[in-house]
Amino acid sequence: MQAVPADQLRNIVVTGHTGTGKTMLCESLALSMGTITRLGSIDEGTTLSDYSSDEIERKHSLNTSLINGMWNEKKINVIDTPGLLDFHGDVKSAMRVADTVLITVNAATGVEVGTDTVWEYTREYYKPTMFVLTKLDAERADFNSTIDGLREHFGHLVTPIQFPAEEGIGHHILIDVLLMKQLEFKPDKSGNMIVTEIHDLYRKRAEALHQQLVEAVAETDEELMNRFFEVGNLTEDELRAGIKSALVTRTFFPVFCASPQHLIGTERLLNAIVNLCPSPIERGPEHAFCTVRNDEKLLQPDADGPTIAFIFKTMSEPRVGEISFLRVYSGHIESGHELVDAQTGHTEKLGQVYTMLGQKKLPVDKLLAGDIGMVVKLKDSHTNDTLADRGIDCRISPIIFPVPVLSTAIIPVAQGDEEKISTGLHHLHEEDPSFAIEHDVEFNQTILKTLGESHLDIIISRLQNKFNVKVEIAPIRIPYRETIRISASAQGKYKKQSGGRGQYGDVWVRIDPAPRDSGFVFSSEVVGGVVPTRYLPAVEKGLRESITNGSLAGYPVVDMKAVVYDGSYHPVDSSEFAFKIAAGMAFKAACEKAKPLLLEPLCTLTVHTPDQYTGEIVGDISSKRGKILGMETDSRFQVIRAIIPQASLSAFHHALTRLTQSRARYNYEFSHYEEAPAEIASQLIAEKKEH
Repeated sequence: MQAVPADQLRNIVVTGHTGTGKTMLCESLALSMGTITRLGSIDEGTTLSDYSSDEIERKHSLNTSLINGMWNEKKINVIDTPGLLDFHGDVKSAMRVADTVLITVNAATGVEVGTDTVWEYTREYYKPTMFVLTKLDAERADFNSTIDGLREHFGHLVTPIQFPAEEGIGHHILIDVLLMKQLEFKPDKSGNMIVTEIHDLYRKRAEALHQQLVEAVAETDEELMNRFFEVGNLTEDELRAGIKSALVTRTFFPVFCASPQHLIGTERLLNAIVNLCPSPIERGPEHAFCTVRNDEKLLQPDADGPTIAFIFKTMSEPRVGEISFLRVYSGHIESGHELVDAQTGHTEKLGQVYTMLGQKKLPVDKLLAGDIGMVVKLKDSHTNDTLADRGIDCRISPIIFPVPVLSTAIIPVAQGDEEKISTGLHHLHEEDPSFAIEHDVEFNQTILKTLGESHLDIIISRLQNKFNVKVEIAPIRIPYRETIRISASAQGKYKKQSGGRGQYGDVWVRIDPAPRDSGFVFSSEVVGGVVPTRYLPAVEKGLRESITNGSLAGYPVVDMKAVVYDGSYHPVDSSEFAFKIAAGMAFKAACEKAKPLLLEPLCTLTVHTPDQYTGEIVGDISSKRGKILGMETDSRFQVIRAIIPQASLSAFHHALTRLTQSRARYNYEFSHYEEAPAEIASQLIAEKKEH
């Protein structure tokens, strides 16, 4: 394939709620463009986009997939993305490099949680956005209700370009109010769009929607508004130009119709992509951060400029190795090109450059600014890295991935697999930065933080399939703490004689409660040399070792001051070891008198939810010993702020998913420690005694 200049490119990402037909829309676009010769099937695992074994098995997209084709002498790059919220790291990475977002909406189910979520991403990235209503041939399809839902959720700037003549089984005619034509399709056949005059049955409705379209477009541009007032209408060319401009400024959100399974609306949608969606040049320059000048630079998609490319997705494939999806923002890339990773300073020599058709790699001579493609086997560069000509210090701003919230501990099934697990997780994280790996030193646990249960399942599955290591899920251990209520003193005396030189250490220690979160403080009030100064560090060491294992349930002791104030020594038998042991004995005895208690970690919790779920969520938080701090309204969501025990977070995640059908999102962070309820303390103390 020849290199394509930026003005001939259209970069589209297809996204939306799971089950809205994204993959089949991409499939139908590929068929209409002539990229493939027959429509694949999700059930049979034969689509271009869903080619990995886990996608075929689950019948869901789990990865970003890139296809492309030519339409009306323009190259269209189409990025298919997962619909499940657990895999929205891929959605954000694909949206980062696309110029236009197509949000698919199931006309039988309307606006869903995924619709809301990807809309928020389009706002974050300020991307031109179009809606595509799918499945208008389904029994429960309801065009009017779906349009009303879109406007209710996303505002009056949402404007239909088409409507179906009839909905449900047998649907095959669209009325296009931009063209003011009737489009008839022969289901399941490409190249089948028949354009005719609008039937009298639909003309009145078409004229009303055409007027709405004209007014909506005119409102986006002062010149068009003046033209509208003068003439009372806008021409098709004026509407096209107005829509393209308004898409870029996000002042207009057109709605198209398609039934991809039967190729209805696909060709018209391709025309709209070519005629209405901005090219990289029309989309505008990309912001890059320049480290030397510590400022921003605007990168024009100029093929003759310095080369700057951005890696937005990393994957590994059997027998191929690591592959890197990238977009060229300036200059060009070609085989043998030497570039520098702006983050690490390492040089990368590019091998063969490809464009992608799902799993199939098509070699190209070069990719010009604005285009999207792939290279293999980069040495050190991964997702979010910028590759540039030597001497260019510009970096593309990174993808901000969704924050993982579900924490799960994993343990190897086979002993000795810890290193294999660590290596495997490291490689998987390079492919998918939306999950996090933490090592809990206190409990020696490996913890995965994921976007949800499906995300966790896939990571565990890929660990086994790609790295031949099996793991099991284990309960996360909660970092409880112990402290004391009152001051207490005790003696610790270590005396041992076993022939020859003995061991002798004797100290009196007082422990006092300290303010919450103050940790542990040691001091000495010894006078008269009853405990020589040279042994005080050993006393402190003995106390610090002792606080790691409290007397109640074996958790670290915090928020306490320990003072050594008396004792005795033997001029021959005393040693640092003896005083360290004596300090530990004194500490244990004093703790038993100081009314010890257990502390549990609490987290601040913030939940964004549609209003109708507020009551149930508040009730669930309260049932998990949470305390509501307040509520407020943020756009279309209620924001609930609360304090909740860390031990309740896992159960809360599952409950929130169930109560809201995943329509709510949340985040949390550690807040402070508070005294644990008596029943929790009793349970933990009993568990220690059992062990």
